Amino acid sequence: MSVMLDPELSAVDARSYFVRGRNALLTRANLGPLYLDYYLHLMQAKIQHEAVLDGMLKDALAGLVLHLSSRPQDEGCAWTINVANPLVNFFVTGSTRPGRVTGRLFTEEVRNSGTNLFIAQTTRPNQKPRQSMIDFLGDDMLAAIETFYTQSEQRLTRIFRLPDEDFVQISAEPDCDEEWLNALTVEELPTLDQREHLTPLEQRVYVFECGCTMERLFPVLARMPEVDIDYVFAEGPATIHCPRCGLVYRPSREMFEEWRVQQ
Repeated sequence: MSVMLDPELSAVDARSYFVRGRNALLTRANLGPLYLDYYLHLMQAKIQHEAVLDGMLKDALAGLVLHLSSRPQDEGCAWTINVANPLVNFFVTGSTRPGRVTGRLFTEEVRNSGTNLFIAQTTRPNQKPRQSMIDFLGDDMLAAIETFYTQSEQRLTRIFRLPDEDFVQISAEPDCDEEWLNALTVEELPTLDQREHLTPLEQRVYVFECGCTMERLFPVLARMPEVDIDYVFAEGPATIHCPRCGLVYRPSREMFEEWRVQQ
């Protein structure tokens, strides 16, 4: 069953191309519309980020969109990126069916392993989830994703940030001209289609949306011991944070009990 995207959300068109003669896959997208809904979400959730961390999370979301648009349509993925300095966890997740991405960052109770870790989980219907973990240097999210591709996906990938929230990812396919790919500069990207033969492959649409609801979070509460549930509602409505996007829900005990009866 297909899931309809909220028509009020700002959609991002992600387009993929095959670079003939170079044997590379290029995906590109302008993330401006998605970032608009990301900031509206932060306002709704009353979340404020430091500017540096905010930029890092936005880059992780951009990389996720480019990654998803280059993968099979029924694939979903979740990345947990732990950075030691500054000490922070980034979590981004998304899918193509429907085309949704979301994410958040954590600065409290973050484990410091002394190194930066990139943990990726990939899911597909009727297949076991795949998980990989690599370490990386620095705090550049796009460089971290490139390292993930090199070490885990085992193929050379370059990601470029262009002006006006434009992003381009180019990944090596079998028999890729890796010397050409390694030598590419961001200055060459705007006119790349004038020098290379780009064959259009596909267009996909993504929005910033978690898809969470109170009803989807109630099962987490229902798994708690009854004495803990009583404590959660002791002073009135409960406070439930979505672990994927940080949105706060405050259901009453009556709403929760009505949901339990329906189950």
